[in-house]
Amino acid sequence: MAPDQSRPEALDRARDELRAHGLRWTPQRRVLVGVILATEGHVTGAELVEGCRARDPDTTASTVYRTLDVLEEIGLIRHSHGADGREEFHVLPAAEHGHLRCEVCGATWEIGADEAARLTGSLASERGFRVNLSHLTIAGRCARCAVG
Repeated sequence: MAPDQSRPEALDRARDELRAHGLRWTPQRRVLVGVILATEGHVTGAELVEGCRARDPDTTASTVYRTLDVLEEIGLIRHSHGADGREEFHVLPAAEHGHLRCEVCGATWEIGADEAARLTGSLASERGFRVNLSHLTIAGRCARCAVG
């Protein structure tokens, strides 16, 4: 089933919110939302542009990136930055999470809000500082790479 038809409520919400922000519901924006809804996990802006161009070769990168900003405002996606600084997007609704990244092999893992709270709890209690998990990436060595 095409992603546009598997989650029509998300597609309708995106359309309505884009219009509420003064943006037209263009074929390119519809393609982008379809690509996003078909995506699981993390995806870069460049990967989204490629996915859109696979469906519609006339897709412009500027339209994709402008629309991504609005889609984040309305809560359909959230951006984060990996340990290498690369901007990534997460399709929502997904549980808020941070990341672990092995500096040796490059493997990454997600850490959920509960696990992250155990790591960042003192920042909230001692400093009143709330960590934005979508921007939390802890770099280090995984168990396999730490041995040897």
